[in-house]
Amino acid sequence: MKKPLQSKDSVTVEVETVLAKALEMFPKELAQRERQLVLFKGNHYVFLPYKTKSQSTKVTLSGTSIESYSKLKPVSVSDAVITYGPYANIEPFSFDEMSVHYENNSPFLVVTHMERVVEVSMWGNIAIEENIDARHNGATLKGSFSRYEFQRENSGVAAIKSFKTFLPASANGVYYRDDIGNISTSAMRVLDDAVEVDLRPRFPLFGGWKSHYILGYNVPIYEYLYNSGDDFVLKMRLLDHIFDDQIVEDFTLKIILPEGSKVGKFDSPFPVSRLPDTLHYTYLDISGRPVVTIKNIGDLTEKNIMDFELGFKFSK
Repeated sequence: MKKPLQSKDSVTVEVETVLAKALEMFPKELAQRERQLVLFKGNHYVFLPYKTKSQSTKVTLSGTSIESYSKLKPVSVSDAVITYGPYANIEPFSFDEMSVHYENNSPFLVVTHMERVVEVSMWGNIAIEENIDARHNGATLKGSFSRYEFQRENSGVAAIKSFKTFLPASANGVYYRDDIGNISTSAMRVLDDAVEVDLRPRFPLFGGWKSHYILGYNVPIYEYLYNSGDDFVLKMRLLDHIFDDQIVEDFTLKIILPEGSKVGKFDSPFPVSRLPDTLHYTYLDISGRPVVTIKNIGDLTEKNIMDFELGFKFSK
């Protein structure tokens, strides 16, 4: 606000919070044919340093199958929405535990490690390659996996069969592979503002299962590089979309500049750790290409899909 709030004035404040790993698998193990249940614990009240005259809490679930929920009256349920309150005259920092036990077969996919390499070529191209290790953090599979049972209806409802990622609209030369080779079960669709890639792992991912894959593509340099004489600025996404509701635990960004570049200032949209610059050698290089390496501080989510700026000098 530009000026302090005056007596009897009002203001609307919207606060959005992302709670990573806030859902507990309950039970922690399930058979291949069982549905997945999760437990959420929170606060019936808004945790504020102010006395609240009136407040309500709405919990919107991913489905309508509710096993149980805490009942701090007044409370009502309509389809997949539980409404608590309104509650009057709530004291500051009030806490009363809320618990909701419900069915949730959404993919609990977490990126445990990711290395994103951005290689800039003054010949008009930027090559991007992402090495990703992912794990399904859902309830672990109890017993052995049966492909026959999986092919039957309603088997493996909590398994991750595929997920979608969105690339820049100008992305071309897309490839999707793992240590064995190309994964041909993927599909790509060009939209107006993005390229949609349907990634289907070689095998379905049950709780506790892991997957490793490489996704790469090219984009034209003119969309991301700005210059005045020999002064250049590279502006593009530090982290891009991997899948919906993504969580990235360990993230490394490597920016490979053309040989002969003098690295300048790196501006990040959120706090990161910059490691010492290194050199990368490839075909016909003599002095090596400067590499700027960035590490994350804490988990990253979709809210961290923002642009960085890297300045450097390069003589044509």
